[in-house]
Amino acid sequence: MKNILIIGGGIAGVEAAIYYRKEGFEVELISDREYLFIYPIAIWIPVSSTGFDNVAYPLEKIAKRHGFALTIDQVTSVNAAEKTVTLKNGGVRQVNRLVIAMGASKMKPEGIEHTLSICGAPEQSILLKEKIDALIQKGSGKIAFGFGGNPNDPSGVRGGPGFELFFNLHHQLKKLGIRDHYEMTFFAPMAEPGARMGKKALSLMEMMFKRNRFFSRYGKKIKRFEENRVVFEDDSTLESDLTMFIPAGDGLELIKASDLPLNNAGFIRINDYCEIPGVEGWYAIGDASALEGPDWKAKQGHIAEVMARNAAHNSAISFGLKSGEKKGYRDHLNILCVMDMGDGAGFVYRDDKKALLIPMPIIGHWMKMMWGWYYKMSKMGYIPRIPGM
Repeated sequence: MKNILIIGGGIAGVEAAIYYRKEGFEVELISDREYLFIYPIAIWIPVSSTGFDNVAYPLEKIAKRHGFALTIDQVTSVNAAEKTVTLKNGGVRQVNRLVIAMGASKMKPEGIEHTLSICGAPEQSILLKEKIDALIQKGSGKIAFGFGGNPNDPSGVRGGPGFELFFNLHHQLKKLGIRDHYEMTFFAPMAEPGARMGKKALSLMEMMFKRNRFFSRYGKKIKRFEENRVVFEDDSTLESDLTMFIPAGDGLELIKASDLPLNNAGFIRINDYCEIPGVEGWYAIGDASALEGPDWKAKQGHIAEVMARNAAHNSAISFGLKSGEKKGYRDHLNILCVMDMGDGAGFVYRDDKKALLIPMPIIGHWMKMMWGWYYKMSKMGYIPRIPGM
């Protein structure tokens, strides 16, 4: 039988399930959640621009549409030597063909429980909304948003959603006529957060910060978080009534405990074809994998989808279902996003040849809103897929 097991029900895993079906495989997708959480549009939940149910899309709908099996269970261990996967409720599975798309864990600085993250557990987006609503009810306050780094693998840093929510919250407070009552600060341990977007983008961001009276604390490592403040390595502090912090990605503990080949951060080593060296028939894609490429490389949803489609294509060739050449992900590495600001957006693009940040007042926001609709409809196969989106 042409069977494939995919573990992970996020952007990478769902794309893999869809494309393995297209290649003629019998597919089972295992997820510990009943829904696909569309993180790129989750930035609007805390500012009441959309609801949780609009961002959490039922996996059962996608599974029925594309004809793959869906199992809701939790993976507890992976053994490459024996080619087994152990499930919390389903026991030990022998798996000859596997795609690992389980995402990543997060770094855990001291006091992380005093923060909330827009890139963490989906439920935190609702907690952020409640915290923001309470702060608006209070009528004033200090707001600190930031993200952290992982020296073992900088590609796991995810700062874009932090900036997007920061700008959207500014827009919300401005619409309510109370922006002047709030001090808004962005912090990061890097001297130039967002440098991977390029010099022009950094310059435009600096102008935006000055124009909107944002403060910044850059270049100091985070020592710990406390209930109402951030403490930096030199013991200086940043007072905050609301701290939103996105920790850098790190390898999942169950992956670190496995016998899979890993990099220093605990991400799974792969070749250009997303194959795991030494484990025939096993692939790793998305945030679970260790990317190879230029220093500015970043883990983004569209790269995860390229990896998923390539893994399906390459598996079909290896299994003898089709002829042709295998496809690699490295040629597709770039940074691509529409950075939403509530009343507009910035189109960000970076590859080896150019780095762009193009302001898109008003229309940019609606373009990103439309992307959320397009993403769901294209996943269901109701509308054609646009290459690169």
